[in-house]
Amino acid sequence: MNQESLNCRLLLPRWIATAVPGQALLESHGVFVRDGLICEVAAQDELRRRYPDVERIELADHLLIPGLVNLHTHAAMALLRGVGDDLPLQSWLHERIWPLERELVSETFVYDGSMLAAIEMLQAGITTVNDMYFFPDQGIEAMRAAGMRISAGLIVIDFPSAYANHGEDYLRKGMAIRDRWMNDTAVSFCLAPHAPYTVSDAVLEQVAVLSAELGLPVHMHVHETAREVEESLHLHGLRPLQRIAKFGLLGPDLIAVHGVHFNESDIAMMAGAAAHVAHCPHSNLKLASGFAPIAALLKAGVNVGIGTDGAASNNRLDLLAEAATAARLAKAVAGDASAFAAPQVLHALTLGGATALGLQDRIGSIELGKEADLVAVDLGGLICSPCIDPLSHLIYVCGTEQVSDVWVAGEPVVRMRQPVSPVFNEHRDRLRSRLPLWQNQVVSHLNRLNRQTVV
Repeated sequence: MNQESLNCRLLLPRWIATAVPGQALLESHGVFVRDGLICEVAAQDELRRRYPDVERIELADHLLIPGLVNLHTHAAMALLRGVGDDLPLQSWLHERIWPLERELVSETFVYDGSMLAAIEMLQAGITTVNDMYFFPDQGIEAMRAAGMRISAGLIVIDFPSAYANHGEDYLRKGMAIRDRWMNDTAVSFCLAPHAPYTVSDAVLEQVAVLSAELGLPVHMHVHETAREVEESLHLHGLRPLQRIAKFGLLGPDLIAVHGVHFNESDIAMMAGAAAHVAHCPHSNLKLASGFAPIAALLKAGVNVGIGTDGAASNNRLDLLAEAATAARLAKAVAGDASAFAAPQVLHALTLGGATALGLQDRIGSIELGKEADLVAVDLGGLICSPCIDPLSHLIYVCGTEQVSDVWVAGEPVVRMRQPVSPVFNEHRDRLRSRLPLWQNQVVSHLNRLNRQTVV
């Protein structure tokens, strides 16, 4: 085998869903990867003939898709999985999440929680994550150690935490983190003001200026609950989307997370601004926040991606399961069985998320010249038999259990459902030794909160 072939591999699945708009499912085709890039998509016989000495990965019962893009999560909250079940958003935040975060959040907490999330996400076929949490540099460290691509949210919120003291402090620290990681091509950034109700006018103005100057997306919870909209109207005389628009934040760089309570006017504003929505149906359902008008958003031309939200409000980071719920809910909410069809859902899982992050020229579809972030989904099991329509099965049948192999920039990170990077395994083993300690701390603080609630 020559030196050139060491950086090459042939992926030979039964089917390929490229996520290229308008392109049909490919059968008996393969993908030739060189130096981390997709260099050719062609018939398997032709690829075998042309590259006889290249490593071949036979995927006889598999569907090959682009790496999934988790458009919204709080990765480190994997350590808070299940702490606030059966509570509405405001109670969940004020009585569980924020008190626990005040006691627990540290650099180590964020690193370990992010590594735990990375393990779960990679094995679910997620190759890019758009994160929003404290100590974002530790989140980046964990995701890169795991082999993932990350868009790091530079969080901004108007109350002190272990990470920063006030809005300007959050922004200053975020800019320093961006400077440190600018040369890593697998790391990109978003400005991440938490929500209109937790960020002041003055800080929103600063965020808008930085976004315009640096070309950074703005990743923000917007219109998640009816209460949020009512309080904004009471305090500001404006709906939340109208308020952030006043500061120049409504535009093609906005990723509006949730958008559950968008009315027709809001949807028209989103469409006119070419803004994006990160749809998180499981979190919206679990917190009883409501049903996002996805069919109406898509009809208006709004780009939609899908996110898991954090494990504290989901409670899994399984984007395929999220997609199945998203597809079914969209149909029920619209009263239209054709709404959010499987090809549209695949787009939201891949190219839609990449587009929202400004990464559509690099990832999100299986096209020549793009980075080889790829996922093999095993459709050979009984649960997927008979396989009449692979794309239908991907959206309505599959979950993390069917993800067998994952590559990021052409490098294998999951093989036959197991992480394969020695560095990754080393970090995973270290994490396992610390998880009992985190569990004890979380349980201890949670018990104290429960006693206070009873009193």
